[in-house]
Amino acid sequence: MAKGKKKSTLKVTQTRSPIGRPKDQRATLIGLGLNKINRTRELEDTPAVRGMIEKVSHLVRIDEGG
Repeated sequence: MAKGKKKSTLKVTQTRSPIGRPKDQRATLIGLGLNKINRTRELEDTPAVRGMIEKVSHLVRIDEGG
């Protein structure tokens, strides 16, 4: 990592419950570190994390530049 270069991050907040959703969506939320409504995590902006967020986009809120 270059000097003074900051890794970009995303702030992800769970806004809806996974009750009644498929098991893979519940597992994705847990993988993101979310398992309760209004819980927020600051995650590194990588293609893998972006894919996970896309899968549960209807259950979370994303704030870029977190």
